[in-house]
Amino acid sequence: MKKGIKKIVPYSSFLALIFMSALACSGSDDSSASDEEEVSENEVVTELHAAFAAFNSDAVTVILSDDGTEVTIETTGFPDHTSIYWETDNALYIDEPGVSKTTQDTYIGGGQGEAASITVDATPDLTGATVATQLNTIGIAVSGASIFNDQEGAGDLDQAAGSLDWAGAHKGPGVYHYHLEPTPITSDDDSLVGILLDGVFIYGRQCRSTGTTPTDLDASGGHTSTTQYTDGEEEYHYHIINEVYAAGNYAYAPAYVLFAGPFQGY
Repeated sequence: MKKGIKKIVPYSSFLALIFMSALACSGSDDSSASDEEEVSENEVVTELHAAFAAFNSDAVTVILSDDGTEVTIETTGFPDHTSIYWETDNALYIDEPGVSKTTQDTYIGGGQGEAASITVDATPDLTGATVATQLNTIGIAVSGASIFNDQEGAGDLDQAAGSLDWAGAHKGPGVYHYHLEPTPITSDDDSLVGILLDGVFIYGRQCRSTGTTPTDLDASGGHTSTTQYTDGEEEYHYHIINEVYAAGNYAYAPAYVLFAGPFQGY
């Protein structure tokens, strides 16, 4: 919802005022709706959403466009937590005997395509049709890593479940990315996880407004309520849906798919 964005100036209202002023100067008395021009419903945002303060500033850069209608989120792709996918001499490397790495020579910081960038509407459009997720990066997490959906290549995630580390992520060989609930960020709580391609933020399995698992989620795992970043105002956002991902060859249990879609904010 639009209430969560601070200092919103309706662009359509601004254009309407200009148009009415022009009519007044011309001396026209015709103010019928049929003579008014259609104006854009885009909204101008003058400052970034408060939730962006939770992102790892060592990896993530957030830029508001000059016209205040879009936000670009850029990341190095390097998460701020441990994983078997760091090189062995890195301070964040840990051994995870239950994980079958994608390749033994694949590690964070040692491959191509580490960085990721997405551009989203500053105010998500929640009035249109839903849109299915796609492969590759569908969002950026607060840690700096990418978010992927519940698919791997051309098939189900089961085929790659054994390569997922304790954070529900792997690298192979492009960006390090999460498929499952990223436990270094959230583990059955209300922490902010990241932002998705439609400009909607996603949180953990609990709801800050009630302190419990939400029961009013839509098919995407979304609902409208207050969060810790909306200053008492309600805003549409996603949660990790509280459903166990059944994969017998995943190294850790229980596990939850991070986001399967569809997007609601296009």
